[in-house]
Amino acid sequence: MSKLVISKLFLYRYRFYIGYIILGLAFLALVFTLPLISPAGLSDLERQSAVSSYNLHVSSITSGDLIDLPYHLLQKVSILALGLTPYAIKLPSIIVGLALGLLLILLLNRWFKSNVALLASILTVLSTPFLYLAGSGTPLIMLVFWPTLLLWLGSKIQGEKSPKPIWCFAFALALLLAIYTPHLIYLVLFIVVFTIWNPHLRFTVKSLPKLPLFSMCIIILSGIAIWVTNILSSSTVALTLFFGENFSISHFFDNVRTGFAPFFSWGQPLEGVYLSPLIGLASLALAIAGLFSTRNGFFASRNAIASCFIVFAIVLAGLTPDSALLIVLPFSILTAHGLRYILEKWYGLFPSNPYARVFAIFPLSILLALMIIPSLNHYIYGYKYTPAVANEFNTDLTIISNNLKDNTTLIVPENTLDYAFYETYEDRHHRINLVKSVDQLSSFDLKNDIATIGKMDDFNAPDGYRLSRIITSPNSDNSDRIYIYTVNK
Repeated sequence: MSKLVISKLFLYRYRFYIGYIILGLAFLALVFTLPLISPAGLSDLERQSAVSSYNLHVSSITSGDLIDLPYHLLQKVSILALGLTPYAIKLPSIIVGLALGLLLILLLNRWFKSNVALLASILTVLSTPFLYLAGSGTPLIMLVFWPTLLLWLGSKIQGEKSPKPIWCFAFALALLLAIYTPHLIYLVLFIVVFTIWNPHLRFTVKSLPKLPLFSMCIIILSGIAIWVTNILSSSTVALTLFFGENFSISHFFDNVRTGFAPFFSWGQPLEGVYLSPLIGLASLALAIAGLFSTRNGFFASRNAIASCFIVFAIVLAGLTPDSALLIVLPFSILTAHGLRYILEKWYGLFPSNPYARVFAIFPLSILLALMIIPSLNHYIYGYKYTPAVANEFNTDLTIISNNLKDNTTLIVPENTLDYAFYETYEDRHHRINLVKSVDQLSSFDLKNDIATIGKMDDFNAPDGYRLSRIITSPNSDNSDRIYIYTVNK
């Protein structure tokens, strides 16, 4: 009977390929079903982002609408193609989330061994903060996407004797697009200064073929010229890109506390769109182990990068609390360090025993299951059944699309987010007649149903109308969402 050689088994030889295929399929299925899973509705920031994207035009771009421009262009295309629906609003983040997940997998696989990279990738892309970013129809995901893309492209250039011009070109283009995301101008400036200061990087840039280098310079200078022109013409845009829309130096430390509170609140859930805690205790312990395991090699590139990004995330959170989500990037790196440390210690106990290495699969599988399954349950059910969070999401768009008849008159007070949002819905779908008050009802309107969002205290139904239906939502607060009035028969 021949001796069993573990290294020749099919599952052992192709274990990483099989693992990445399973991870990819699970992640693909999960991300595209995020709007159907959780959260059940749209936040105010998502609705505001949809309005900004839909109203984006060439003239508005040249007049100063540069903030998160790449994301809003993608969201505008999504809304024009699919209509103003929750899925269309969230689709850009789903697409960017898929790209971000792939970049994190590639980046970790480039910096760590395949076994560590695979496990760390699973923990990262299935974590609550990552799933929130990928399922939220706001440009916040770009704050993590651009640095991750730059790190991966930089890893394709740094250390190479003759890097391919295409990677250098892509890196420069990513730098250019990143400056449209609030606060990332500081990261771009740091990279540019570091490139000029580092002799190896200076030589890499100078050694590029002249034509790609010239084309790259033309594109970058054109983009910077447009950016600078709009910055100088709009103080609001400049303030938002550099400091945040409501920045105040006196609130810096309060902003940091607010930004990181959802990550480490393991008691009473906090009110807001973030489901606390965003990081479980087991994941935090693993990241802390990874941080301490790098103390002897702190100045190794990946260790310094993780630490610098933690500091960068703290500073940006002081400007805008939502920027604390940038911690997802260094957290994934520290998680990989923690897994590497655990595996090295285990293998160090059995340096020459292949069966001990195989046996490590079982405790590792239990550890991963105890971290991933509760995290997914926390995300899926928490956003639906935690009142402090679920009430922050609005299901009115779905209710209106499914329940109002065509040409129904919808009364929404002017100068509100609701009015701007449903004005966009009216322009895109032509299903409702939007008015600001009862006084604006025309003779045509009075032949159709009338609807209001919530109970309007100053609303009196016109003569001949009666309240026929109240449509509710599953939220615990303000659950009476749509009041429908019909003509008496």
